[in-house]
Amino acid sequence: MSVFASSWNAQGALAQQRREAMLARIAQMRALEERAAQASAKSKPVFDKRGQLLPRERVALLLDAGTPYLPLCSIAGFMQDVKDPAQSVPGGGIVAGIGFVNGVRCMVVASDSGIEAGAIQAMGLEKILRVQDIALQNKLPFLHLVESAGANLMRYRVEGFVHGGALFRNLARLSAAGIPVITVQHGSGTAGGAYMPGLSDVVVMVRNRSRAFLAGPPLLMAATGEVATEEELGGAEMHTTLSGLGEYLAEDDRQALGIAREVVGQLGWTRSATSTGAAPRYDREELLTLIPATLREPIDMREIVARIVDDSDLLDFKPLYGAATVCMQARIEGHAIGIITNNGPIDVAGANKATHFIQLMCQLGHPILYLQNTTGYMVGKESEQGGMIKHGSKMIQAVTNATVPQITIQCGASFGAGNYGMCGRGYAPRFLFSWPSAKTAVMGGEQAARTMQIVTDAALARKGITPDADKARQQFDQIVAVFESQADAFYTSGLLLDDGVIDPRDTRAVLAQCLAMCAEADNKQLHPMQFGVARM
Repeated sequence: MSVFASSWNAQGALAQQRREAMLARIAQMRALEERAAQASAKSKPVFDKRGQLLPRERVALLLDAGTPYLPLCSIAGFMQDVKDPAQSVPGGGIVAGIGFVNGVRCMVVASDSGIEAGAIQAMGLEKILRVQDIALQNKLPFLHLVESAGANLMRYRVEGFVHGGALFRNLARLSAAGIPVITVQHGSGTAGGAYMPGLSDVVVMVRNRSRAFLAGPPLLMAATGEVATEEELGGAEMHTTLSGLGEYLAEDDRQALGIAREVVGQLGWTRSATSTGAAPRYDREELLTLIPATLREPIDMREIVARIVDDSDLLDFKPLYGAATVCMQARIEGHAIGIITNNGPIDVAGANKATHFIQLMCQLGHPILYLQNTTGYMVGKESEQGGMIKHGSKMIQAVTNATVPQITIQCGASFGAGNYGMCGRGYAPRFLFSWPSAKTAVMGGEQAARTMQIVTDAALARKGITPDADKARQQFDQIVAVFESQADAFYTSGLLLDDGVIDPRDTRAVLAQCLAMCAEADNKQLHPMQFGVARM
């Protein structure tokens, strides 16, 4: 391989302009994340009075101090329930991420009970389902810190109730696959929420705080006329002494989390090993200067790759053939990978090149990293006659059936079928993250508006009607606004179309964690069973 020689002037006026635009987007992203934390922290006086820790305090205490932590889907739900961006609280009412517990890499999920008592939000459910899939695919022990008021009946939707069953199905799938499910029941779990501990392999409960019952006192009285206290129906002492739902009884949140750490330590799970590689030769700060804010200016994506791979050392695959589609081999923290990225639309040669490269990586057993920055597949008479459809389809076949882990970072444009061919969300990459600069759409806003304008003008012409210029301009601007708002990285992340928006400067660190997880999963031998662990 050869060290990449950068031609980018990271101190130039254009670079500094791009840097300021990216920093503004990063600040907006951090403000959204902090908005959720602040909304939850407003409940601190109540939690202090009850002798409890806030959800984020629980997560911090559970994790090993000073070790890497990868938050997931932190902007989930943004602008989904509330259309005013200033009023929307992201996160889906769930705190989720991958971190180390007693030396073991685990998936950690916590009900954000500081917000609406931890009631499950629509995108919060989708977030849990996504992180359960990640845990299953990457063989991560699943630690669930539960304190939830259950479904919000004021926002009841029957489809949410029906789809919610998958949450419990996934807990059973994890257990049956041989992946431990450990629950700390910090507070209430009612109705369906009671099945969270019920479908866990190990449950830790907190005296005078944990509650788990299918029907609480009000529902019980309404349904049967029976009168019972919460403790009698589902308290921690009852479940750890009579029903057997709980294995361990803790006196408070801190002790409960300490017990959970001990449980993880006794799993016999392989401790995570860390690989090392030479740092890139270029400062990661320069990643802020590369992607243009408007996505209309060209960029050599090798400049980005050189700032995230070991020693900025890369091997360009078929560099003279299908040059707009860039395929490379490199390493990140010692992990050998293949990289596919875009310096323009994907043409016939580029699609064939990518197909060949994907198959080669599968032969070598190397994970594939997709750095998306494409307006899609090439269109036009020459492209169509050259067989763009069939060659693009071959690339999509290769992406779909690749036998190695695939990871996607959406850096810039992710338009049209290019989103598919570059392993977008619909193609189930192992992980998918976005930069704040990313835009995802069937096409650009102005392109969509122009297309609709041409179609409309042609229809009017057939009727002998002259288009109204003012009305046409207004419609054009409306279409552009709709496309641009929905293409925004924060909006798409709010819909869980990625696993989170990341600071470009963190890309190497995030990829190193993901690649380590993939390697550990490949080397970890599970002991699957026909059924999950049944509570006795």
